[in-house]
Amino acid sequence: MDAVFWIVLGVVLAVAEIFTTTLFLIMFGVGAFAAAGAAALGAPVALQAVVFAVVSALSVVVVRPVVRRHARPSLETGEQPFGVEALEGATAVVLEPVDADRGMVKIDGELWTARSYDATRTYAEGERVQVIKVRGATALVWQDDISTPGELPEAKR
Repeated sequence: MDAVFWIVLGVVLAVAEIFTTTLFLIMFGVGAFAAAGAAALGAPVALQAVVFAVVSALSVVVVRPVVRRHARPSLETGEQPFGVEALEGATAVVLEPVDADRGMVKIDGELWTARSYDATRTYAEGERVQVIKVRGATALVWQDDISTPGELPEAKR
């Protein structure tokens, strides 16, 4: 019965990690699964708690920094960006007028909802804009007269 408790606790912590994405709760989930293993081998409850505490602490101290280091955005590490990161700096064409509340752009053949990076600016249909940042499924765009690719508007510096 103790093993079931630790497994349920591990699953709850793993699911909670999905919503926080801090790589903290999952380390305690690993500790809970280790304690479940100890319980399955017949260890007393006190030893299960010690296994949980030790494995959780080691996970947080040793594993978490390594995982976080490897999870840094590719722009920080100098690697070639991919996915949503690759869209930042791309040129887009406005399909529906873009302002602070709504808009639609086409980026590399794909339709994206868009908002103006500068809330006071609007962009008309057919204008070319540059993607400054992507938040969720929305591209934040700026005028496409930036002198060098990758250079951000004054507000971002």
